[in-house]
Amino acid sequence: MNIRVIIPAFNEEKSIALVVRDIPKPMVKEVIVVNNASTDNTVEVARQAGATVLNEMTPGYGNACLKGLEYLKGLNDTTDIVVFIDGDYSDYPTQLPELVHPIIEDNFDMVIGSRALGTRESGSMTFPQVFGNWLATTLLRWFYGVRFTDLGPFRAIKYKRLMALNMTDRNYGWTVEMQLKAAQQGLRCTEVPVNYKRRIGVSKVSGTVKGTVMAGYKILYTIFKYL
Repeated sequence: MNIRVIIPAFNEEKSIALVVRDIPKPMVKEVIVVNNASTDNTVEVARQAGATVLNEMTPGYGNACLKGLEYLKGLNDTTDIVVFIDGDYSDYPTQLPELVHPIIEDNFDMVIGSRALGTRESGSMTFPQVFGNWLATTLLRWFYGVRFTDLGPFRAIKYKRLMALNMTDRNYGWTVEMQLKAAQQGLRCTEVPVNYKRRIGVSKVSGTVKGTVMAGYKILYTIFKYL
C-alpha cells in the first residue's frame, strides 16, 4: 500500500527534521510537511530533511491538513493510507508500523493512536488536555455510539474513506470531526497505544490560556454541530 504522511507545522524548525527522520522510510511513499504560516526556518529545515513542503499561509491546523489533502487529490499516483502526525516531536514516528497495521492486516478503515492507552512522559499533557480528551470521547460515545479514548493527532486512515468524510474544519475541531464523521458513516475504527513525550518548543494550543479555551470550545461545538 502507498502510505503518505501529512505533518502540519507552525514554527517547528527545532523539531521537524527529527520527525521526518524517524518516519520509517521503507514503508512510506512520501512525507509531506505543510508549513502553516511559520515565521522561522521550518520550510528550509523540512526540505533539507527530505520532505515535500507545501505552504498554507492561513493559520489553522485544519487549514494545513486540508492543504495536504488538496495536494493528494492532484497526484497522478495512488495514495492508499494517509497518516497524520504533529511536527513537534511529541509523538514517536517510529510507531507508524503499529499504527497502520490494523488497516493493512485487518482491513480497518481508521486507526487512532491513543495516548491514553500508551505511556505518557510526565508533563507531556496538561490537565486540561487530559480532561478535554476524556470529556470529548465520552460525548462521542453518548451521542455517536463510538468508543475512543483519545483525540490523538497521530492517526491513520484509508485515503478513499478520508475523502468521503468531506472534512471541513479549519482549526481545532479537525480531529474530532474526523472521528464523529467516521462513526456516522459506519467506518471500522480502532485504536492502538502510542507513547507520548514532551514536545519541543511551546504548544500553540495548550501552551496558552486562549489556545486551551478556544480548542475546548471548538471541540465541543463540533460534537454538537453534527448531531
